[in-house]
Order: sequence, then C-alpha cells, then structure tokens
Amino acid sequence: MIYVYTVPILLLAFAVDAALGDPQRFPHPVRFFGWMIGKGTKRLRAQGLPDSALFWRGAFMSVAMVLIAWAIPAALCMLCASVHVWLWACAEITLCWTVLAAKSLKAEGEKIYHTLKSGDLARAREQLSMIVGRDTRELTEPGIIRAVVETIAENTSDGVTAPMLYACLGGAPLALAYKAVNTLDSMIGYKNDEYLYFGRFAAKMDDVWNYIPARLTAVCMVLAAYLTRLNGKNAWHIYLRDRKKHASPNSAQTEAVCAGALGVALAGDASYFGKTVRKPGIGDALREIEPEDILRAGRLMLAASIIMLAGLSAAKLAVCYLISAHLGGGLWSI
Repeated sequence: MIYVYTVPILLLAFAVDAALGDPQRFPHPVRFFGWMIGKGTKRLRAQGLPDSALFWRGAFMSVAMVLIAWAIPAALCMLCASVHVWLWACAEITLCWTVLAAKSLKAEGEKIYHTLKSGDLARAREQLSMIVGRDTRELTEPGIIRAVVETIAENTSDGVTAPMLYACLGGAPLALAYKAVNTLDSMIGYKNDEYLYFGRFAAKMDDVWNYIPARLTAVCMVLAAYLTRLNGKNAWHIYLRDRKKHASPNSAQTEAVCAGALGVALAGDASYFGKTVRKPGIGDALREIEPEDILRAGRLMLAASIIMLAGLSAAKLAVCYLISAHLGGGLWSI
C-alpha cells in the first residue's frame, strides 16, 4: 500500500508548497542539516592536517550526514505507520513539503524583480546575496538579473524536481537524504583553499545524485518552454550545444535550456570570495537581458515542475499497476 500512495502524497505535498511555500516558523530540516554540517566542519576540518586526512574526514562527515538525514525521517515514518496509515501519510506529506521549494524560489525571484523595477540596485544586490554564493556588491542590473535567472534555472532541479524524483523512489526519507547531499555541496563543496579537499567528496556525491534528475529536468524544461510560449526550439538547440559548459556535469543542463528558451546569454565569469572564476558563456544573446526575464524563468520553472510531477506520477502508477497485475492484487493494495 505504501508504494502506490507515494503518488497522492507527492501531489498533496506539491499543493501545500504551492499554497504555503517554505515553512518559516516550522522547524525546517535543511536548517537542521546546515547546523549539523557547520558543527561537523568546525570539529573535523582542523588546520595543519594533510590533504588526504582532510579528504577522508570530509567523506566521513558527508556519508554520516546523509545516513542521519535518511534514518531519522525513516524511523519517524515507521513509527507513524505502526500507529495508523493516516498518521504515516500526514508525516510523509509534511516532510515532502519541506523539501520542495517551488513557491519560495519563484517568490525570491519576484522580490528581486520588484526591487529592480523600483530602481534600488543596492537592495537588489543584498536580496540576491541571500540566495547565491557569488559576490554581489559590484553587480550591475544585467548581472543581477543574470544571477537570478541562473539560480532559478539550476534550482529547478536542486530545489524542486530532484526532491520529487527521490520522494517518488523512496518517500520522504530518501528525499531528505538528497537534500542533505545538496546542502553539503552548497556549504563545503567549493574548489577553494579552504574546502578543496575537505569538501571534494561532498561535491562528487552531489554530482552523482543530481546526474539523472538534472537531465530529466532539462527535458521537462524544454517541454515547458513550449507550454509557456517561450522559444522551445532554441531551448533544445542551446541545450544540445551548451549543456556541458560548466565545471559541474549538471549545472549547465538546466541553465542551457533556460538561456535558449529566453534567448539570452547566461553564465560567464563571476566573483566568489573576492576571486574571479572564469566560466564559459551559455546561450546566445539574441537580445538584452531584462528584469522580466526573472518572471519568465519563474514560470518556466513552475511549468517544468508540474510536467515532472505528472510524469513521475504516471510512471509510478504504471509500475504499481504492473506489479499488482503480476501479484494478482488490486492497484491500491501494494
């Protein structure tokens, strides 16, 4: 029964996220992950250690963090299931809600859009610094817009569709394990002197966990480009051409589709921790980037998320139907 009920649970979790967004006063698992990673980093990343020791300490912390992120919700869901199936369902819905970020991602983009339209560049830079890792103090208006669009494009997978996929495969516990992987990468997966060895395992683990979701999301975004009346043909063209133009094997997948759909150039050089990082450009500047591209990227993200949700739900129901037919039971009995 638990397997097929993943579908309505995921649909309800997406609906709750669409209505309420990220819970601000509700204890958020990702904040807990961040706190644990911060504590672990302070304890394990000691000065003067050889590179190999830093790597293995970082690997140990990363694996332990992911196991904890899976085990706690798994135990909670099992406990709830032992009491009543509806209590289990409520726990799954609540936990899945916390890993989806469609509304908050769209809202953050819209907030910066309205600030730009008011002409307050300083405030827009400050707002942008809350959602990106790059330096924002010197960014011009086009640079701010480009950074927001790139963030929405990349987090379409990281913040919405990838958690959906893992929730569909293994319920809320696996989705939360994925969020731990993602949080580890965002906190220690940097290629700088501080985290080059300590965060290397976390960065590679994030690449592995995101490999399939990023590519599925890119396909969904191409379809979404047609549905949202953007340039679907160019989205596919730029995706095929530029999807590998990033140090990460996954980040350019969705950025390339978004750049092609909007007809703008993304990526390029950026400053991190005061140092310029050289990056190849993605997409063609068929026109100048404008604030409205933030809204277009948000609509593209939402449409792609709905397409992914529909596709995962259909696939899950089809698999459950085949299993039930083989076992001789009803669809809702597995």
